[in-house]
Amino acid sequence: MAHATYAARTPTILIIGASRGLGYAMAAEFLTKGWNVIGTVRATNGPTLLHALADAYPRRVEVETVDITRPDEIDSLRTRLSNRIFDILFVNAGTTNPDPTQTIGEVSTADFVDLMITNALSPMRVVERLSDLVPADGLIGVMSSGQGSIADNESGQREVYRGSKAALNQFMRSFAARQARTQRAMLLMAPGWVRTDLGGPEGRLSIEESVPGIVEVLLAKQGRPGLEFLDYRGRTVRW
Repeated sequence: MAHATYAARTPTILIIGASRGLGYAMAAEFLTKGWNVIGTVRATNGPTLLHALADAYPRRVEVETVDITRPDEIDSLRTRLSNRIFDILFVNAGTTNPDPTQTIGEVSTADFVDLMITNALSPMRVVERLSDLVPADGLIGVMSSGQGSIADNESGQREVYRGSKAALNQFMRSFAARQARTQRAMLLMAPGWVRTDLGGPEGRLSIEESVPGIVEVLLAKQGRPGLEFLDYRGRTVRW
């Protein structure tokens, strides 16, 4: 009977970092697939696009506040969500250093540390802290980047950003190794070079070209145990 109740409920995704850009677009796309969405934003002085989406879909979209670089806020979020179940947990968080053209020898220590905390350490803290809210047959995903691929790095550039995403990939792989005996699906997502505040105006893809593919890949990955590094078309990215 418990299994039948679980199967009948509306699936829900928790998107960490959904105030704008890819995270917001993912929230909107999952709505079109019949999912409920809980999205997080950082504390702001005004409403975000996600707030507007929640106003339009008050029973299907909820907004939570968290700054994932603050462990105490992750703990508070975990407490607030302690009685919830999420079919997918997806951590969409990332930034770049103020001057992405800098080489590793030029970046300041402060900028290096900030980037590694935001792009590598903090997403994994979220995964570790919230993973028990995802059932054993659920999915945990993290927004990575094709630039996190060591094998595909043949042009250099954006060196610190690349390093932070490669570190994220390695940490997620360690997490997956500890989950090897479970049926849990895990995913590192490469969204393509998208025209967002992070990707910049020269990105090859619009959000509308990337996000539907991201969502389809996440849905297809459900029920397929283990960790994969895939792009928005479902193609395997080399580590």
